[in-house]
Amino acid sequence: MFHIFHAAIFDKKLNKMPYEFYRCVGAIEEQLVVNPYVGDQLQVPWFREKKIGKFRVYYLIYDDLNAVYMVNISGKKDQQQVIDTVLLLLDIYKSEVRNLVRR
Repeated sequence: MFHIFHAAIFDKKLNKMPYEFYRCVGAIEEQLVVNPYVGDQLQVPWFREKKIGKFRVYYLIYDDLNAVYMVNISGKKDQQQVIDTVLLLLDIYKSEVRNLVRR
């Protein structure tokens, strides 16, 4: 079983989404608890996205911590920019997840 955590930017964007989108994210999280490798792989097996309508939800999988970190949401237009940003922030995300798991 994996634990699900959210980055601050993820929660900020999620709070601006309609309720139906929020419910879809909840359903995705239920899947991720059991099998975090659902969704489309992005460059490496532990970086994935799941599409909800015209939006994409991005997450990182940390097998060593049994954790999934929901890191961002984007539309198709800014997809590559978000992917590049996530890849630049990998060390920061790893540190954040470690701290969250310890709590």
